[in-house]
Order: sequence, then structure tokens, then C-alpha cells
Amino acid sequence: MTVYTERAKGSPVADFVAENAQVLSIAVFFFACMVFFTITTDTFLTAGNLLNVVRQAAPILIVSIAMTLVIITGGIDLSVGSMVALINAVGAILLAAGYPWLLVLVAMLMLGGVLGLLQGWFIAYQGIPAFIVTLAGLSILRGVALYITQGYSVPVPDVPGFFYLGRGDLFGMPVPALIGIVVTIIGYVVLSSTRYGRRVIAVGSNLEAARRVGMPAKWILASVYLVAGVASAISGLLIAARLGSGSSNAAVGFELQVVAAVVLGGTSLMGGRGTILGTVLGTMTIAVIGNGLILLHISPFFTQIVTGAIILAAIWLNTRIFTTNFRFGGKKKG
Repeated sequence: MTVYTERAKGSPVADFVAENAQVLSIAVFFFACMVFFTITTDTFLTAGNLLNVVRQAAPILIVSIAMTLVIITGGIDLSVGSMVALINAVGAILLAAGYPWLLVLVAMLMLGGVLGLLQGWFIAYQGIPAFIVTLAGLSILRGVALYITQGYSVPVPDVPGFFYLGRGDLFGMPVPALIGIVVTIIGYVVLSSTRYGRRVIAVGSNLEAARRVGMPAKWILASVYLVAGVASAISGLLIAARLGSGSSNAAVGFELQVVAAVVLGGTSLMGGRGTILGTVLGTMTIAVIGNGLILLHISPFFTQIVTGAIILAAIWLNTRIFTTNFRFGGKKKG
């Protein structure tokens, strides 16, 4: 015998709040941080500082959009920081060798995609847990970057077109921020309005069920790591263009910030549910906290403590909210 239970219907406003509780909570927290740092510092709300925040947040945002897809499938990619460092270093080496910057750009995007897809193949087709594969990738990719640079920074020669990607402005906005906005729009459209996005959610909800209804579930699972690789390549190139050098030490702790942004934005670590808007708010919250703490003359190393605390709190709230939703809504068997 099967008994169906339905959540009591309230007002439209109450239903909207219940369905979007996590995004609304991070939005409130984000604006609270904005107000706090505006009150406690003299320079936070200036145009120059806000543009600096969005410029520096762009690489994290770009990878966070891709990581949203990865986590929706129930996986995780711990190698993104090392991927950024490798692309950053290899790109700088090729530019220093005199290769055209557009050719280097395309080659690095392809390299990021291939490396991401290779990890996805091990995860989807060989059945190795994503945590193990990408943890190995974290070590291998960073090690390769260290080996080819011998631990030294590689200066990028004067390449105006390449530097414009990291330092330029267009319509008063930093180019990295505009690239981040374009990636965000693409991510939103893909996840909410395309068959691929629906399949990503289906695979995250139940991979075996998705496979049985005819979806290429394993390919979908592998492909999100390809997307993460390409996104990491974009970020690595933007960082090299902004700093004017490539380094194997770039993006240390990057994966921590990316995962924090995604889970803080309400994407379920269990898979099957996530929002691009939440990821954007999560990313900007972390960027604002990091910038605000520096303006308050607090050690930048303290931001790692704050980020770790945010991850723990987000996971706890994530688990509590989804457990509550499962317990009091939907369908039960009895």
C-alpha cells in the first residue's frame, strides 16, 4: 500500500520562500556583508574597489559555474586549482616562446578540455569515485606545473591583445568580469532551458534511472568534467593576463573557494539540484568577505579560516534543509 503525503499549501509568497530558501538566505547574507563592510570601511563602496572585486572574482566565478554542473551530478572536482596553475604556466611558457596569443588561447582551452575529459572518463566509465580521481589530478597537475617551471614564475612578454583580457575595460567594466557574466548567462541557459541541462540534473538525481530511460548517462557525467577543464583553462589564462606571468604556485586553495561558492549558493552535494544564481551570490559573497577583511587590515590568511567555516555552515544547512524537505514533502511508501 502506498500513501501519498502533500505539503500543506500556503500563500504564494510562503511557497516561493520555501522553494527558494537557500538562494534567498545567501542573498540576505551577501547584502548583510555589503552593509557591514560599507559601514566599517571608508573605501569598500567606492567604484574603484567594487570594480577590483569583480575583476578578481571573475576567475572563481567562471570555474564555479562549471563546478555547479559537476556537483549537480553528485560529483566534485578537486583538481580545478591545479588545472588553473598548469594552464597558467604552460600558457606563459608558450607566449614567452613567441607563439601567437590567439593560438595559445585556443590550445590552452583544448588542453583544459582534454585533461578534464580524461578525469571524467575515469569517473564515468571506470567507476572510480570523483573524489579519488580529482584528488589524484590535484597532485599530478600541480606536480607537472612545478616540473616544467622548476618552481619559478615565467614572465609573459608584452602582448597587448593578451593583456587586455586580464587588464582591459569595456563599457566601464573589467573584461574579466564581462567574460564571467557571459559564462554565467551561458550556464544559466544551459541548466534551465536545454536538454543537456535537464540531463545533468537527471543524472545527478539517479544515474541508473537516467541510463535506463535511454540517456547517455555516462557521457553526461564525463562531460561535466570536460566543462570544468575548459572553465579552469579560461581562468588560468585570465590570471596570467592580469598578473603578466605564469606560475605553478597560482591558484593555491582555488578549489576551496570554488566549492565554497557552489555549496554556499545552495547546490546539493547529494546531486540533482542546484542554481546558477545561487552560485553567483556565493562567489560574490566570498569575494566581498576577502576584500572586506583586507580593507579592515586583517591578515589575508584569516580568509581561509572564514572560507572553511562558511563551507561547514553551508553543508550543515544544506543537509538540514534537504532532509527536512524530503521528510515533509513528496511521496512516501508505507
